[in-house]
Amino acid sequence: MDNLAHTLVGLTASKAGLEKLSPAATPVCILAANAPDLDVLTGFFGDRWTVLHYHRGLTHSIAGTLALALIIPSFFYLGDLLIARVRARPRRVRLRGLLLASMIASATHPLMDWTNNYGVRLWLPWSNKWFYGDLEFIVDPFLWLVFGAAAFLLTSKSNWQLALWSAFAAILTFVVVYAGAMRGALDYPRIALAIWLGALIVLVISRARGIERRFGGKIAVLAFALVAVYWGCLALLHQRALDLARNNATVFAATRGEKIIKLAAMPMLANPVHWQCVVETDVAVYRFDLFLDSGLKNAPRAVRFEKPDETTAETIAAATRDRRAQIFLGFARFPIERVVDRDCVSQTLVQFADLRYTEPGRGRSNFSVEVPVDCPRNAVTTTDGR
Repeated sequence: MDNLAHTLVGLTASKAGLEKLSPAATPVCILAANAPDLDVLTGFFGDRWTVLHYHRGLTHSIAGTLALALIIPSFFYLGDLLIARVRARPRRVRLRGLLLASMIASATHPLMDWTNNYGVRLWLPWSNKWFYGDLEFIVDPFLWLVFGAAAFLLTSKSNWQLALWSAFAAILTFVVVYAGAMRGALDYPRIALAIWLGALIVLVISRARGIERRFGGKIAVLAFALVAVYWGCLALLHQRALDLARNNATVFAATRGEKIIKLAAMPMLANPVHWQCVVETDVAVYRFDLFLDSGLKNAPRAVRFEKPDETTAETIAAATRDRRAQIFLGFARFPIERVVDRDCVSQTLVQFADLRYTEPGRGRSNFSVEVPVDCPRNAVTTTDGR
C-alpha cells in the first residue's frame, strides 16, 4: 500500500489506545507503520532494478518487520535516557510500552501490503516465495477515508491542526478529481467523486457536533473494525471473481486443447466489481477483465500471449543471463517473453513483461525490460541462402 495509508494506520492505531502505553508512542507507531519501506533507500546505492530486487523483501518479512519493531523504540528509549541524564530529570519513556506499540504498528505494514497483488515475501531470508492477497488495489481511497476520518476527528483539536487537515483534505480531493479526469483511471469517476465529497461532508458535520468528545478512542477502534469488514467483503468478491475466471479460463483452454497451470483475479482501482484476470496455460497466458455485476451474461474478451517456442529458446536463454532480466524474473508473477526479430542478423531484443501490469514492449517501467542479445549463429544467413 501507499505510505499515506500506512501513516494513517499508524496514527489511528496510536489513537485506538497504543498512545497510552508510553510517551512518544504516537511517533513510534507512525514510524513503525512505515519502516519496512526503508528498503527503497537501496536506490541510492544502485538503479531501479536494485530497488525492485530489494523492495517488499527482507524488511517486509516476518523476521525483518520484527527487527524493525525492536530497533525503533530502542532509539526513542536511548534518546530519552540521554536527555534525562543531561537535564537531570526522571526517564519518561516506558520501553515495554513502546515495544508493544511498535510491534503492533509494524505488523500492520506487511499485512496491508499482502492485501494487494504486488505481494510480499514473508519468509525471507529462508524462502523467496511471494504471497499475494489480491483483495484491494495498491492504492485504495477507502482506506484514506476511513483511517483519515478517524485520525482527523481525534487529532484536529487546535486551529493549526484543523488548518493542516483542511489542506490535506483539499490535496486528496484534487487527487480524486484528477484521477477521475484521467481516461481509464476510474470506471465510474462521478460516482467515486460523489462518495468522496459526501464522506467529507459527513465528517465535517460529525466534528461540528463534537462526536470525538463523546466516543474518543472508540472511533479509531471502529475504523479498524470497518476495514476488517471491508476486507471480508472483498474476500467474498474475490472468491466470486476467481470462480468466474476459472470458468472462462476452462473455456479458453479447452478450445485450444491447453492445460491451465495457474490463474489470478486481481482488484482494480476504486471498483470492487471490476477484476483483472490472468490465466497461464502450458502454451499461453491470457489476460481479461471481469465485471461481477454482469456475471456470466457477457463472456470477457481475452488477450492471448503465446509462450515462446523452441526456435527462440536460445535467444531468450541468453537474455535471462542479464542482471536486469534475472531481477525481473525473480519478481514477475506472470512473466511473458517476446523476441522482437526472430530472423535477426547481428543483434535483437528480448522483451520481458509481467502481465499483471503491462505487456511486452509497453513503455519503460519496473514491470518490463528489454534486453539486447547477439543473434544465434544459426540465425545468420547469406544473401544466396547458404
